[in-house]
Amino acid sequence: MRDLRIVFMGTPDFAVETLKTILENNYNVVGVITAPDRPAGRGRKLKASAVKEYALSKNLKILQPTNLKDESFINELKALEPNLNVVVAFRMLPKVVWNLPEYGTFNLHASLLPDYRGAAPINWSIINGEQKTGVTTFFIDEKIDTGHVIFQKEVEISENDTAGILHDKLMREGAKLVIQTLQGIEKDTIEVQPQPKEDTFKTAYKLNRDNTKINWQADINIINNLIRGLSPYPSAWCELYNNGTSQSIKIYEASPIIETHNFEIGKIIVEDSIIKVAVREGYLYIKKLQLPGKKIMDSQALLNGYNFYRDAKMM
Repeated sequence: MRDLRIVFMGTPDFAVETLKTILENNYNVVGVITAPDRPAGRGRKLKASAVKEYALSKNLKILQPTNLKDESFINELKALEPNLNVVVAFRMLPKVVWNLPEYGTFNLHASLLPDYRGAAPINWSIINGEQKTGVTTFFIDEKIDTGHVIFQKEVEISENDTAGILHDKLMREGAKLVIQTLQGIEKDTIEVQPQPKEDTFKTAYKLNRDNTKINWQADINIINNLIRGLSPYPSAWCELYNNGTSQSIKIYEASPIIETHNFEIGKIIVEDSIIKVAVREGYLYIKKLQLPGKKIMDSQALLNGYNFYRDAKMM
C-alpha cells in the first residue's frame, strides 16, 4: 500500500467539496495551491478563493503563486515532498509541476471525456440538450483535458436542471470519483485508457457575450436550453425594447409553451401577472429575470413596479 502525500490544487466551490471529502477520508494533504486573492465587490477588497477559505479552516499549508513556473514556487512545492497532485478546477499546469510527483498528477473534469474538453463543460452539456454527462478523472499531460482516463461516472441531466443544479450534482459525484481514484493509486491497481485521437468531439468553449445572447428566432427548446445552461452564471441575456428605449437584461428561468399564434417573434405579452415572449413554436414563459442595476425578480414581482408598453419586445 502506497503512502500518499497529496498536494491539492483548486480554486472555486466546486473544488472545495473534493478537498473536504479527501480530508474526511483521512488522506494526507501536505499542501494546497490556489489562486491569489482577488479584488471583489463594490469596495474592491481582496477576497480569498473558496478553496483558500476552507484550507485555512483546516490549518493546511497554502501556496498562492502568480507564476506556476517561478523558481521560488517550484522550490516551495518540492519542499512539501508530494508524491501525488490532485487538481480540481484550477488552471493549466506547466510540465515542471505536473511531472514532479512520483505517482503523477490527476485532474477531475466535469464531463465524460473526450466530449466537452475545455472551460465550460457543465454549461455546454445543457445548452446542447444532452440527457447525460458525467465526471472523469485523468492523468494530466501537455495538452488540455487529453490525458489518459482513470475513471468515469455518468450523471443524468433532468429536463429542469440548470447549470447550478448540475454543478452541484457533478461536484458531489466528482468528489466520490476522486476518492475511488485515490484508492486505486494507493493500491497500485489503476489501469488507464488513452483518449481517442480523432478530433470529432463536442467542445466546451469559453463563454462570452456573443455565445450567451438569446436568439429569439431559434427553436423554442434551443432558447430554453440556453437559459437553463447559463443559469445562474453567467446568465443568458438579450435586449429589451420598451417604450422607445432599449436595455440589456438577463433571463434566469423560463419554460416553453407550445402553441400557435400570430404575434411577431420577440413580442412580449403580459397576462395575469405572467410575462410571455412569442417565439416560432409558441411562447417562452419568463419566470425570473433581471433589469440593469436591479435584483433578480420573478415575473410577478417585476410587474408590480414595471410597465410593458405596446411596443415591448425582446431582441
